[in-house]
Amino acid sequence: MSLVKKFATVGSGTMLSRVFGFAREMMMAAALGTGPVAEAFYAAFQFPNTFRRLFAEGAFNAAFVPLFAKEIEANGVAGAKKFSEEVFGVLFTVLLLLTIAMELAMPFVIRYAIAPGFANDPEKLLLTVELAAIMFPYLICMSLGAMMAGMLNSLHRYFAAAIAPVFLNIILVGILVAAWYGGYDGREVGLALGWGVLAAGVVQLGIVFVAVRGAGVSIGLRRPRLTPSVKRLLWLALPAAITGGITQINTLVGTAIATGQDGAVPSLNLADRVYQLPLGIVGVAVGVVLLPELARALRAGNRVEAANLQNRSVEFTLFLTLPAAAALFTIAEPIVRVLYERGAFLPEDTLVVSEVLAIFGIGLPAFVLIKAFTPGYFAREDTRTPMIFAGISVAVNISVALLLFPSMGAPGIATASAVAGWINATLLFTVLVRRGQWGSDAGLLKRAPRIFVASALMGGVIHLAVSYMEPQFAPETPFYIQAAALAAVVAGGMVFYFAAVFGLGGADMGMIRRNVKRKQGTPSGGDQNNDPV
Repeated sequence: MSLVKKFATVGSGTMLSRVFGFAREMMMAAALGTGPVAEAFYAAFQFPNTFRRLFAEGAFNAAFVPLFAKEIEANGVAGAKKFSEEVFGVLFTVLLLLTIAMELAMPFVIRYAIAPGFANDPEKLLLTVELAAIMFPYLICMSLGAMMAGMLNSLHRYFAAAIAPVFLNIILVGILVAAWYGGYDGREVGLALGWGVLAAGVVQLGIVFVAVRGAGVSIGLRRPRLTPSVKRLLWLALPAAITGGITQINTLVGTAIATGQDGAVPSLNLADRVYQLPLGIVGVAVGVVLLPELARALRAGNRVEAANLQNRSVEFTLFLTLPAAAALFTIAEPIVRVLYERGAFLPEDTLVVSEVLAIFGIGLPAFVLIKAFTPGYFAREDTRTPMIFAGISVAVNISVALLLFPSMGAPGIATASAVAGWINATLLFTVLVRRGQWGSDAGLLKRAPRIFVASALMGGVIHLAVSYMEPQFAPETPFYIQAAALAAVVAGGMVFYFAAVFGLGGADMGMIRRNVKRKQGTPSGGDQNNDPV
Protein backbone atom coordinates (compact mmCIF):
# COMPACT_ATOMS: atom_id res chain seq x y z
CA MET A 1 0.00 0.00 0.00
CA SER A 2 1.42 3.42 -0.97
CA LEU A 3 2.10 6.18 1.54
CA VAL A 4 -0.76 8.28 0.16
CA LYS A 5 -3.20 5.37 0.47
CA LYS A 6 -2.18 4.89 4.09
CA PHE A 7 -2.70 8.61 4.71
CA ALA A 8 -6.12 8.27 3.06
CA THR A 9 -7.08 5.29 5.23
CA VAL A 10 -6.37 7.17 8.45
CA GLY A 11 -7.65 10.46 7.04
CA SER A 12 -10.99 8.99 6.00
CA GLY A 13 -11.75 7.78 9.52
CA THR A 14 -10.61 11.09 10.96
CA MET A 15 -12.69 13.02 8.43
CA LEU A 16 -15.80 11.04 9.39
CA SER A 17 -15.13 11.89 13.04
CA ARG A 18 -14.68 15.57 12.20
CA VAL A 19 -17.93 15.65 10.19
CA PHE A 20 -19.86 14.30 13.17
CA GLY A 21 -17.87 16.69 15.32
CA PHE A 22 -19.17 19.59 13.25
CA ALA A 23 -22.71 18.33 13.72
CA ARG A 24 -22.10 18.11 17.47
CA GLU A 25 -20.67 21.63 17.71
CA MET A 26 -23.43 23.13 15.57
CA MET A 27 -26.06 21.59 17.83
CA MET A 28 -24.20 22.62 20.99
CA ALA A 29 -23.84 26.19 19.73
CA ALA A 30 -27.56 26.35 19.02
CA ALA A 31 -28.45 24.86 22.41
CA LEU A 32 -25.90 26.58 24.65
CA GLY A 33 -24.35 29.43 22.64
CA THR A 34 -21.28 30.82 24.40
CA GLY A 35 -23.05 30.92 27.78
CA PRO A 36 -21.99 29.59 31.21
CA VAL A 37 -22.93 25.93 30.62
CA ALA A 38 -20.92 25.87 27.39
CA GLU A 39 -17.99 27.48 29.21
CA ALA A 40 -18.17 24.89 32.00
CA PHE A 41 -18.38 21.93 29.61
CA TYR A 42 -15.52 23.02 27.36
CA ALA A 43 -13.26 23.85 30.32
CA ALA A 44 -14.03 20.53 32.03
CA PHE A 45 -13.59 18.44 28.87
CA GLN A 46 -10.29 20.15 28.07
CA PHE A 47 -8.82 18.65 31.24
CA PRO A 48 -9.08 14.88 30.56
CA ASN A 49 -8.65 15.49 26.83
CA THR A 50 -5.29 17.18 27.42
CA PHE A 51 -4.11 14.33 29.67
CA ARG A 52 -5.17 11.90 26.96
CA ARG A 53 -3.05 13.66 24.35
CA LEU A 54 -0.07 14.10 26.69
CA PHE A 55 0.12 10.64 28.22
CA ALA A 56 -1.65 8.50 25.65
CA GLU A 57 -1.64 9.43 21.98
CA GLY A 58 1.55 11.50 22.00
CA ALA A 59 3.55 9.18 24.23
CA PHE A 60 2.54 5.86 22.70
CA ASN A 61 2.59 6.85 19.07
CA ALA A 62 6.05 8.30 19.71
CA ALA A 63 7.64 5.80 22.10
CA PHE A 64 5.58 2.61 22.08
CA VAL A 65 5.31 2.13 18.31
CA PRO A 66 9.08 1.82 17.56
CA LEU A 67 9.65 -0.48 20.56
CA PHE A 68 6.66 -2.68 19.74
CA ALA A 69 7.86 -2.89 16.13
CA LYS A 70 11.31 -3.91 17.33
CA GLU A 71 9.80 -6.68 19.47
CA ILE A 72 7.88 -8.03 16.48
CA GLU A 73 11.01 -8.03 14.35
CA ALA A 74 13.28 -9.53 17.04
CA ASN A 75 10.97 -11.94 18.89
CA GLY A 76 7.89 -12.31 16.72
CA VAL A 77 4.27 -11.91 17.80
CA ALA A 78 4.88 -13.83 21.05
CA GLY A 79 7.57 -11.38 22.14
CA ALA A 80 5.44 -8.41 21.15
CA LYS A 81 2.50 -9.85 23.11
CA LYS A 82 4.63 -10.23 26.24
CA PHE A 83 5.94 -6.68 25.91
CA SER A 84 2.44 -5.25 25.39
CA GLU A 85 1.11 -7.09 28.45
CA GLU A 86 3.96 -5.72 30.59
CA VAL A 87 3.18 -2.21 29.40
CA PHE A 88 -0.57 -2.71 29.83
CA GLY A 89 -0.15 -3.74 33.48
CA VAL A 90 1.96 -0.71 34.36
CA LEU A 91 -0.16 1.71 32.33
CA PHE A 92 -3.45 0.54 33.81
CA THR A 93 -2.11 0.80 37.37
CA VAL A 94 -0.71 4.31 36.82
CA LEU A 95 -3.92 5.50 35.18
CA LEU A 96 -6.08 4.10 37.98
CA LEU A 97 -4.00 5.79 40.68
CA LEU A 98 -3.92 9.05 38.71
CA THR A 99 -7.69 9.02 38.23
CA ILE A 100 -8.35 8.42 41.93
CA ALA A 101 -5.97 11.22 42.91
CA MET A 102 -7.48 13.67 40.41
CA GLU A 103 -11.04 12.86 41.43
CA LEU A 104 -10.19 13.67 45.05
CA ALA A 105 -8.35 16.86 44.10
CA MET A 106 -10.78 17.99 41.39
CA PRO A 107 -12.25 21.07 43.15
CA PHE A 108 -8.76 22.41 43.90
CA VAL A 109 -7.41 21.65 40.40
CA ILE A 110 -10.33 23.28 38.60
CA ARG A 111 -10.32 26.33 40.88
CA TYR A 112 -6.62 27.09 40.65
CA ALA A 113 -5.33 25.48 37.44
CA ILE A 114 -8.02 24.81 34.83
CA ALA A 115 -10.58 27.58 35.29
CA PRO A 116 -9.25 30.24 37.66
CA GLY A 117 -11.40 32.83 35.93
CA PHE A 118 -14.57 31.07 37.14
CA ALA A 119 -13.81 31.84 40.79
CA ASN A 120 -16.20 34.81 40.78
CA ASP A 121 -19.09 32.64 39.57
CA PRO A 122 -19.60 29.83 42.14
CA GLU A 123 -22.39 28.16 40.15
CA LYS A 124 -20.31 27.93 36.98
CA LEU A 125 -17.27 26.75 38.95
CA LEU A 126 -19.31 24.03 40.67
CA LEU A 127 -20.72 22.78 37.36
CA THR A 128 -17.21 22.68 35.87
CA VAL A 129 -15.97 20.59 38.81
CA GLU A 130 -18.94 18.22 38.49
CA LEU A 131 -18.45 17.75 34.75
CA ALA A 132 -14.69 17.23 35.09
CA ALA A 133 -15.27 14.56 37.76
CA ILE A 134 -17.69 12.74 35.45
CA MET A 135 -15.43 12.90 32.40
CA PHE A 136 -11.97 12.32 33.86
CA PRO A 137 -12.21 8.47 33.85
CA TYR A 138 -12.45 8.86 30.06
CA LEU A 139 -8.67 9.17 30.33
CA ILE A 140 -8.30 5.49 31.32
CA CYS A 141 -10.29 4.27 28.34
CA MET A 142 -8.57 6.51 25.84
CA SER A 143 -5.04 5.88 27.13
CA LEU A 144 -5.42 2.11 26.97
CA GLY A 145 -7.11 2.56 23.61
CA ALA A 146 -4.19 4.65 22.36
CA MET A 147 -1.78 1.88 23.31
CA MET A 148 -3.81 -0.64 21.33
CA ALA A 149 -4.07 1.82 18.44
CA GLY A 150 -0.27 2.00 18.45
CA MET A 151 -0.14 -1.79 18.20
CA LEU A 152 -2.54 -1.74 15.25
CA ASN A 153 -0.51 0.96 13.50
CA SER A 154 2.67 -1.09 13.96
CA LEU A 155 0.87 -4.03 12.38
CA HIS A 156 -0.15 -1.72 9.47
CA ARG A 157 -3.83 -1.92 10.44
CA TYR A 158 -4.90 1.70 10.54
CA PHE A 159 -8.66 1.78 10.04
CA ALA A 160 -10.04 0.61 13.42
CA ALA A 161 -7.93 3.14 15.35
CA ALA A 162 -8.96 5.89 12.94
CA ILE A 163 -12.69 5.08 13.03
CA ALA A 164 -13.03 4.63 16.82
CA PRO A 165 -13.12 8.38 17.64
CA VAL A 166 -16.20 8.75 15.43
CA PHE A 167 -18.28 7.18 18.19
CA LEU A 168 -17.61 10.01 20.64
CA ASN A 169 -19.35 12.41 18.29
CA ILE A 170 -22.09 9.95 17.33
CA ILE A 171 -23.00 9.46 20.99
CA LEU A 172 -22.91 13.19 21.79
CA VAL A 173 -25.00 14.03 18.73
CA GLY A 174 -27.54 11.44 19.87
CA ILE A 175 -27.66 13.03 23.33
CA LEU A 176 -28.19 16.50 21.85
CA VAL A 177 -31.02 15.24 19.64
CA ALA A 178 -32.67 13.60 22.66
CA ALA A 179 -32.18 16.81 24.67
CA TRP A 180 -33.77 18.87 21.89
CA TYR A 181 -36.88 16.70 21.76
CA GLY A 182 -36.96 16.23 25.53
CA GLY A 183 -36.79 19.95 26.28
CA TYR A 184 -33.76 19.70 28.60
CA ASP A 185 -32.51 22.89 30.22
CA GLY A 186 -28.89 23.99 29.81
CA ARG A 187 -27.55 22.31 32.95
CA GLU A 188 -29.23 19.00 32.09
CA VAL A 189 -27.72 19.13 28.59
CA GLY A 190 -24.26 19.74 30.04
CA LEU A 191 -24.47 16.83 32.48
CA ALA A 192 -25.86 14.47 29.83
CA LEU A 193 -22.96 15.36 27.54
CA GLY A 194 -20.51 14.64 30.36
CA TRP A 195 -21.87 11.14 30.84
CA GLY A 196 -21.88 10.69 27.06
CA VAL A 197 -18.15 11.41 26.91
CA LEU A 198 -17.49 8.66 29.47
CA ALA A 199 -19.71 6.18 27.62
CA ALA A 200 -17.92 6.99 24.35
CA GLY A 201 -14.56 6.20 25.95
CA VAL A 202 -15.77 2.71 26.84
CA VAL A 203 -17.09 2.14 23.31
CA GLN A 204 -13.85 3.34 21.68
CA LEU A 205 -11.73 1.10 23.91
CA GLY A 206 -13.92 -1.86 23.00
CA ILE A 207 -13.46 -1.23 19.26
CA VAL A 208 -9.65 -1.20 19.31
CA PHE A 209 -9.54 -4.12 21.78
CA VAL A 210 -11.55 -6.28 19.38
CA ALA A 211 -9.38 -5.10 16.46
CA VAL A 212 -6.16 -6.05 18.28
CA ARG A 213 -7.52 -9.52 19.00
CA GLY A 214 -8.53 -9.79 15.36
CA ALA A 215 -4.93 -8.95 14.43
CA GLY A 216 -3.76 -12.00 16.37
CA VAL A 217 -2.55 -10.32 19.57
CA SER A 218 -4.50 -10.96 22.76
CA ILE A 219 -3.62 -8.89 25.83
CA GLY A 220 -3.88 -10.26 29.36
CA LEU A 221 -3.56 -8.24 32.56
CA ARG A 222 -0.20 -8.82 34.30
CA ARG A 223 1.03 -7.65 37.67
CA PRO A 224 2.77 -4.30 37.06
CA ARG A 225 6.56 -4.70 36.93
CA LEU A 226 9.23 -2.28 35.76
CA THR A 227 11.00 -4.62 33.36
CA PRO A 228 13.91 -3.27 31.28
CA SER A 229 11.58 -2.91 28.27
CA VAL A 230 9.02 -0.97 30.30
CA LYS A 231 11.72 1.27 31.77
CA ARG A 232 12.95 2.02 28.26
CA LEU A 233 9.42 2.88 27.19
CA LEU A 234 8.89 5.21 30.16
CA TRP A 235 12.23 6.89 29.52
CA LEU A 236 11.15 7.64 25.95
CA ALA A 237 7.47 8.28 26.70
CA LEU A 238 7.75 11.15 29.17
CA PRO A 239 9.40 13.64 26.81
CA ALA A 240 7.41 12.21 23.90
CA ALA A 241 4.17 12.82 25.77
CA ILE A 242 5.06 16.46 26.32
CA THR A 243 6.19 16.89 22.73
CA GLY A 244 3.30 15.04 21.11
CA GLY A 245 0.79 17.00 23.14
CA ILE A 246 2.28 20.44 22.60
CA THR A 247 -0.81 21.74 20.82
CA GLN A 248 -2.93 20.46 23.70
CA ILE A 249 -0.63 22.03 26.29
CA ASN A 250 -0.99 25.35 24.54
CA THR A 251 -4.76 24.87 24.28
CA LEU A 252 -5.03 24.05 27.99
CA VAL A 253 -3.00 27.13 28.90
CA GLY A 254 -5.13 29.22 26.58
CA THR A 255 -8.31 27.86 28.14
CA ALA A 256 -7.13 28.68 31.65
CA ILE A 257 -6.33 32.25 30.63
CA ALA A 258 -9.58 32.56 28.65
CA THR A 259 -11.71 31.77 31.70
CA GLY A 260 -11.03 35.38 32.74
CA GLN A 261 -13.48 36.67 30.10
CA ASP A 262 -17.10 35.59 29.58
CA GLY A 263 -17.61 33.65 26.38
CA ALA A 264 -13.91 33.34 25.51
CA VAL A 265 -13.63 29.61 26.26
CA PRO A 266 -16.51 28.55 23.95
CA SER A 267 -15.29 30.96 21.27
CA LEU A 268 -11.88 29.29 21.23
CA ASN A 269 -13.37 25.80 21.19
CA LEU A 270 -15.85 26.50 18.40
CA ALA A 271 -13.09 27.97 16.23
CA ASP A 272 -10.83 25.08 17.18
CA ARG A 273 -13.41 22.61 15.90
CA VAL A 274 -13.32 24.16 12.42
CA TYR A 275 -9.55 24.21 12.00
CA GLN A 276 -9.29 20.74 13.51
CA LEU A 277 -10.88 19.39 10.32
CA PRO A 278 -7.81 19.92 8.11
CA LEU A 279 -5.47 19.52 11.08
CA GLY A 280 -7.02 16.17 11.95
CA ILE A 281 -7.39 14.78 8.46
CA VAL A 282 -3.88 15.72 7.33
CA GLY A 283 -1.91 16.10 10.55
CA VAL A 284 -3.15 12.99 12.32
CA ALA A 285 -2.85 10.91 9.16
CA VAL A 286 0.73 12.05 8.57
CA GLY A 287 1.77 11.58 12.19
CA VAL A 288 0.17 8.16 12.58
CA VAL A 289 1.39 6.69 9.29
CA LEU A 290 4.82 8.32 9.00
CA LEU A 291 6.24 7.19 12.36
CA PRO A 292 6.05 3.39 11.86
CA GLU A 293 7.01 3.70 8.18
CA LEU A 294 10.01 5.89 9.00
CA ALA A 295 11.07 3.64 11.89
CA ARG A 296 10.92 0.63 9.57
CA ALA A 297 13.02 2.35 6.90
CA LEU A 298 15.68 3.42 9.43
CA ARG A 299 15.85 -0.05 10.99
CA ALA A 300 16.48 -1.45 7.51
CA GLY A 301 19.24 1.11 6.97
CA ASN A 302 17.39 2.57 3.99
CA ARG A 303 18.21 6.26 4.33
CA VAL A 304 17.03 7.07 0.81
CA GLU A 305 13.56 5.76 1.55
CA ALA A 306 13.54 7.52 4.93
CA ALA A 307 14.39 10.85 3.31
CA ASN A 308 11.75 10.25 0.64
CA LEU A 309 9.10 9.50 3.27
CA GLN A 310 9.87 12.70 5.15
CA ASN A 311 9.87 14.91 2.06
CA ARG A 312 6.73 13.40 0.59
CA SER A 313 4.94 13.86 3.92
CA VAL A 314 5.85 17.54 4.05
CA GLU A 315 4.81 17.98 0.42
CA PHE A 316 1.49 16.23 1.14
CA THR A 317 1.05 18.52 4.15
CA LEU A 318 1.69 21.71 2.21
CA PHE A 319 -0.41 20.57 -0.76
CA LEU A 320 -3.52 20.31 1.44
CA THR A 321 -2.98 22.70 4.36
CA LEU A 322 -1.80 25.84 2.58
CA PRO A 323 -5.08 26.24 0.63
CA ALA A 324 -7.05 25.33 3.77
CA ALA A 325 -5.17 28.00 5.72
CA ALA A 326 -5.84 30.57 2.99
CA ALA A 327 -9.54 29.74 3.05
CA LEU A 328 -9.84 29.90 6.84
CA PHE A 329 -8.05 33.24 6.92
CA THR A 330 -10.08 34.72 4.07
CA ILE A 331 -13.64 33.53 4.63
CA ALA A 332 -13.72 32.78 8.36
CA GLU A 333 -16.82 34.90 8.99
CA PRO A 334 -19.10 33.21 6.40
CA ILE A 335 -17.91 29.80 7.61
CA VAL A 336 -18.74 30.55 11.25
CA ARG A 337 -22.07 32.17 10.36
CA VAL A 338 -23.24 29.18 8.34
CA LEU A 339 -22.02 26.61 10.86
CA TYR A 340 -23.05 28.17 14.14
CA GLU A 341 -25.23 31.29 13.95
CA ARG A 342 -28.64 30.12 15.14
CA GLY A 343 -30.50 29.62 18.39
CA ALA A 344 -28.43 30.87 21.34
CA PHE A 345 -25.44 31.71 19.08
CA LEU A 346 -25.77 35.39 18.13
CA PRO A 347 -24.25 37.55 15.33
CA GLU A 348 -21.86 39.18 17.81
CA ASP A 349 -20.59 35.70 18.71
CA THR A 350 -19.88 35.10 15.02
CA LEU A 351 -17.57 38.11 14.85
CA VAL A 352 -15.42 36.90 17.77
CA VAL A 353 -15.27 33.25 16.69
CA SER A 354 -14.46 34.15 13.07
CA GLU A 355 -11.58 36.38 14.18
CA VAL A 356 -10.18 33.53 16.26
CA LEU A 357 -10.63 31.10 13.35
CA ALA A 358 -8.79 33.38 10.90
CA ILE A 359 -5.81 33.53 13.25
CA PHE A 360 -5.87 29.75 13.76
CA GLY A 361 -5.76 29.49 9.96
CA ILE A 362 -2.41 31.28 9.95
CA GLY A 363 -1.03 28.70 12.38
CA LEU A 364 -2.58 25.66 10.67
CA PRO A 365 0.40 24.77 8.41
CA ALA A 366 2.74 24.98 11.41
CA PHE A 367 0.57 22.68 13.53
CA VAL A 368 0.53 20.06 10.76
CA LEU A 369 4.24 20.42 9.95
CA ILE A 370 5.04 19.71 13.60
CA LYS A 371 3.35 16.34 13.13
CA ALA A 372 5.43 15.73 10.00
CA PHE A 373 8.75 16.75 11.58
CA THR A 374 8.56 15.03 14.99
CA PRO A 375 8.60 11.45 13.61
CA GLY A 376 12.08 12.27 12.28
CA TYR A 377 13.18 12.45 15.92
CA PHE A 378 10.95 9.78 17.44
CA ALA A 379 11.86 7.13 14.84
CA ARG A 380 15.50 7.62 15.93
CA GLU A 381 14.42 7.33 19.59
CA ASP A 382 15.28 10.97 20.25
CA THR A 383 12.40 12.34 22.30
CA ARG A 384 14.46 14.81 24.32
CA THR A 385 15.10 17.37 21.56
CA PRO A 386 11.43 17.81 20.57
CA MET A 387 10.57 18.06 24.28
CA ILE A 388 12.96 21.01 24.65
CA PHE A 389 11.42 22.72 21.65
CA ALA A 390 7.95 22.00 23.03
CA GLY A 391 8.95 23.68 26.29
CA ILE A 392 10.16 26.75 24.39
CA SER A 393 6.90 26.81 22.49
CA VAL A 394 4.82 26.63 25.67
CA ALA A 395 6.83 29.48 27.22
CA VAL A 396 6.24 31.61 24.12
CA ASN A 397 2.55 30.74 24.10
CA ILE A 398 2.02 31.68 27.74
CA SER A 399 3.99 34.92 27.43
CA VAL A 400 2.23 36.13 24.27
CA ALA A 401 -1.21 35.06 25.54
CA LEU A 402 -0.79 36.93 28.84
CA LEU A 403 0.46 39.95 26.90
CA LEU A 404 -2.36 40.07 24.35
CA PHE A 405 -5.40 38.70 26.21
CA PRO A 406 -6.20 41.86 28.22
CA SER A 407 -6.50 43.94 25.04
CA MET A 408 -7.58 41.37 22.43
CA GLY A 409 -9.48 38.71 24.39
CA ALA A 410 -9.87 35.30 22.71
CA PRO A 411 -8.12 36.40 19.45
CA GLY A 412 -5.04 37.21 21.54
CA ILE A 413 -4.88 33.61 22.75
CA ALA A 414 -5.25 32.34 19.17
CA THR A 415 -2.39 34.64 18.11
CA ALA A 416 -0.18 33.25 20.86
CA SER A 417 -0.96 29.68 19.76
CA ALA A 418 -0.12 30.43 16.12
CA VAL A 419 3.17 32.16 17.01
CA ALA A 420 4.19 29.29 19.28
CA GLY A 421 3.33 26.73 16.58
CA TRP A 422 5.50 28.40 13.96
CA ILE A 423 8.43 28.71 16.37
CA ASN A 424 8.18 25.02 17.26
CA ALA A 425 7.96 23.91 13.61
CA THR A 426 10.93 26.09 12.65
CA LEU A 427 13.11 24.70 15.45
CA LEU A 428 12.25 21.09 14.59
CA PHE A 429 13.04 21.50 10.91
CA THR A 430 16.23 23.51 11.45
CA VAL A 431 17.81 20.93 13.75
CA LEU A 432 16.88 18.02 11.46
CA VAL A 433 18.66 19.80 8.63
CA ARG A 434 21.72 20.66 10.75
CA ARG A 435 22.04 17.02 11.86
CA GLY A 436 21.90 15.80 8.29
CA GLN A 437 18.67 13.91 9.04
CA TRP A 438 16.63 15.74 6.42
CA GLY A 439 17.81 15.12 2.89
CA SER A 440 17.71 17.87 0.28
CA ASP A 441 14.89 17.25 -2.16
CA ALA A 442 14.74 18.97 -5.54
CA GLY A 443 11.07 18.11 -6.03
CA LEU A 444 10.01 19.63 -2.73
CA LEU A 445 12.12 22.77 -3.26
CA LYS A 446 10.56 23.23 -6.69
CA ARG A 447 6.94 22.53 -5.80
CA ALA A 448 6.54 24.11 -2.33
CA PRO A 449 6.78 27.76 -3.50
CA ARG A 450 4.35 27.04 -6.32
CA ILE A 451 1.87 25.49 -3.90
CA PHE A 452 2.15 28.64 -1.78
CA VAL A 453 1.51 30.91 -4.79
CA ALA A 454 -1.49 28.82 -5.90
CA SER A 455 -2.94 28.99 -2.38
CA ALA A 456 -2.45 32.77 -2.16
CA LEU A 457 -4.15 33.25 -5.54
CA MET A 458 -7.05 31.07 -4.42
CA GLY A 459 -7.39 33.14 -1.23
CA GLY A 460 -7.65 36.31 -3.28
CA VAL A 461 -10.26 34.80 -5.58
CA ILE A 462 -12.56 33.56 -2.80
CA HIS A 463 -12.20 36.90 -0.97
CA LEU A 464 -13.48 38.68 -4.07
CA ALA A 465 -16.26 36.11 -4.44
CA VAL A 466 -17.46 36.60 -0.86
CA SER A 467 -17.35 40.38 -1.26
CA TYR A 468 -19.44 40.11 -4.43
CA MET A 469 -21.93 37.77 -2.72
CA GLU A 470 -22.16 39.82 0.49
CA PRO A 471 -26.01 39.93 0.50
CA GLN A 472 -26.11 36.12 0.46
CA PHE A 473 -24.03 36.02 3.66
CA ALA A 474 -25.93 38.68 5.64
CA PRO A 475 -27.18 37.52 9.08
CA GLU A 476 -30.83 37.97 8.06
CA THR A 477 -30.44 35.80 4.93
CA PRO A 478 -32.10 32.35 5.23
CA PHE A 479 -29.76 29.55 6.21
CA TYR A 480 -30.20 27.51 3.02
CA ILE A 481 -29.13 30.49 0.89
CA GLN A 482 -26.08 31.12 3.09
CA ALA A 483 -25.12 27.44 2.98
CA ALA A 484 -25.53 27.23 -0.81
CA ALA A 485 -23.46 30.39 -1.29
CA LEU A 486 -20.68 29.08 0.98
CA ALA A 487 -20.69 25.72 -0.81
CA ALA A 488 -20.39 27.52 -4.15
CA VAL A 489 -17.46 29.63 -2.92
CA VAL A 490 -15.66 26.60 -1.47
CA ALA A 491 -16.23 24.48 -4.57
CA GLY A 492 -15.12 27.31 -6.85
CA GLY A 493 -12.05 27.89 -4.69
CA MET A 494 -11.11 24.21 -4.89
CA VAL A 495 -11.46 24.17 -8.67
CA PHE A 496 -9.35 27.31 -8.96
CA TYR A 497 -6.69 25.99 -6.58
CA PHE A 498 -6.24 22.67 -8.36
CA ALA A 499 -6.13 24.40 -11.72
CA ALA A 500 -3.55 26.86 -10.40
CA VAL A 501 -1.36 24.34 -8.57
CA PHE A 502 -1.20 22.00 -11.55
CA GLY A 503 -0.81 24.89 -13.98
CA LEU A 504 2.09 26.37 -12.00
CA GLY A 505 3.80 22.99 -11.62
CA GLY A 506 3.17 22.64 -7.90
CA ALA A 507 1.84 19.15 -8.58
CA ASP A 508 1.67 16.73 -11.50
CA MET A 509 -1.32 14.41 -11.87
CA GLY A 510 0.56 11.65 -13.66
CA MET A 511 3.26 11.48 -11.00
CA ILE A 512 0.69 11.59 -8.22
CA ARG A 513 -1.18 8.72 -9.86
CA ARG A 514 1.99 6.62 -10.05
CA ASN A 515 2.81 7.39 -6.42
CA VAL A 516 -0.65 6.37 -5.24
CA LYS A 517 -0.48 3.09 -7.18
CA ARG A 518 3.05 2.04 -6.23
CA LYS A 519 3.69 -0.40 -3.46
CA GLN A 520 5.71 0.73 -0.47
CA GLY A 521 9.43 0.76 -1.18
CA THR A 522 8.99 0.33 -4.95
CA PRO A 523 10.41 3.16 -7.02
CA SER A 524 7.98 4.83 -9.39
CA GLY A 525 10.58 5.50 -12.00
CA GLY A 526 13.20 8.18 -12.06
CA ASP A 527 14.70 9.80 -9.00
CA GLN A 528 12.89 8.52 -5.94
CA ASN A 529 13.59 11.75 -4.11
CA ASN A 530 11.51 13.61 -6.66
CA ASP A 531 8.34 11.56 -6.32
CA PRO A 532 5.23 13.68 -5.85
CA VAL A 533 2.74 13.96 -3.05
